[in-house]
Amino acid sequence: MKTETISQKNGHQLNGFSIEDIGDDHLFTSLDTPMKPNAFDMSNDEKKQRISILFSEIMDVLGLDLTDDSLQGTPDRVAKMYIEEIFSGLDPKNKPKVALFDNKYQYNQMLVEKNITFYSNCEHHFVPIIGTAHIAYKSSGKVIGLSKLNRIVQYYAKRPQVQERLTNQIANELKTVLETEDVAVIIDAKHLCVSSRGVKDDTSATVTTYYGGEFNTPEKISELQNYINS
Repeated sequence: MKTETISQKNGHQLNGFSIEDIGDDHLFTSLDTPMKPNAFDMSNDEKKQRISILFSEIMDVLGLDLTDDSLQGTPDRVAKMYIEEIFSGLDPKNKPKVALFDNKYQYNQMLVEKNITFYSNCEHHFVPIIGTAHIAYKSSGKVIGLSKLNRIVQYYAKRPQVQERLTNQIANELKTVLETEDVAVIIDAKHLCVSSRGVKDDTSATVTTYYGGEFNTPEKISELQNYINS
């Protein structure tokens, strides 16, 4: 898919639609998370200081009293949370280090790690996406520690995201580290931009899937679904 930039300037359009026309619609403009070339010129400490200042301004504009004991530490807490926690997946230094091991068990069927809980944030409104990921792969002769599957999910979830992109990023990383196309990823998530604002639908959920290699057949998809639902 061709990547296009949405400018904040009035009149700029994406695929014939203005920002106002797009509204709450979620766009998936690229596989890579959109990042500036100089995204890591500032240190994490410098970023936290800058975010704290800017978030103080947001709170001030909202009319909050920053001298109140309960609020005066909030800008620093938010800045620390953004850099060290919920958006830590933006920093490639936090990418999990993965070691492969020989498949000495000679286990040649699918391995399924299901119900991996993750918390992400919608890049359109910066509100949470809460969901579960199910991962499956078939060994190409190498295996990976189970905890690393969880860590890969968390790394890509901890950034402003679109669920379709998150699904594909996890799948592509698994294919690379496991050296196989036989990978499947299923994500089932609730978007608070849908449930807590906008249409305020608290019952709907979004499911996205990736089936690669041997998993991309009706038989394997059915088998995988049986494992997940059991």
